[in-house]
Amino acid sequence: MPKVTYALPDGSVHEINIPCGQSVMDGSVRNNLLGIVAECGGSCSCATCHVYVSEGSQALFDEASDEERELLEFTEGVQPNSRLSCQLIITDDCDGVRVTVPGTNG
Repeated sequence: MPKVTYALPDGSVHEINIPCGQSVMDGSVRNNLLGIVAECGGSCSCATCHVYVSEGSQALFDEASDEERELLEFTEGVQPNSRLSCQLIITDDCDGVRVTVPGTNG
C-alpha cells in the first residue's frame, strides 16, 4: 500500500498507508487525522478537504477538474499547489506523497 505523509496544522506529521483507489481525504478521515473536515464526504462540493500537495507529488495526480478549480478559487489560503484531497486518488505510484493541511479547513 502506498504511504502518504500528512503534515497537520498542529505541527504533527503522520505517515499513513492508504489502499489504491481511495483518496487522500479518505486516508485522513479513516485515520481520524485533524484538519481535513470533509463535510461533503468527498463529493467535491465544499472545499473543507483543502491541502497543499508537495512539489514532487503534484504530477502523480490527475489535473484538477473545472469544478475543483472553481471551489478552490474561493478557498482561504489557496496556493498554486492547492488541491481538494477528495479528488486525489491513490495509485501504486503515490508511495511517498506528502500533503500539508492548512489550518483553515472547515
